[in-house]
Amino acid sequence: MLGWALAFFILAIIAAALGFGGVAGASAGIAQVLFFVFLALLVLTFVARALRGRSVM
Repeated sequence: MLGWALAFFILAIIAAALGFGGVAGASAGIAQVLFFVFLALLVLTFVARALRGRSVM
């Protein structure tokens, strides 16, 4: 999921450089949502592993 967020971020940068403001804004918004979903799932995974008693790393 982090890879998809990075891909949309790069797409947003390229679109902004070429002057496509709408596409750049939409891509940046999608990248931001995907990044926060990734962070939420990461935290949930760490909490689940801590509750099970397994080591996180």
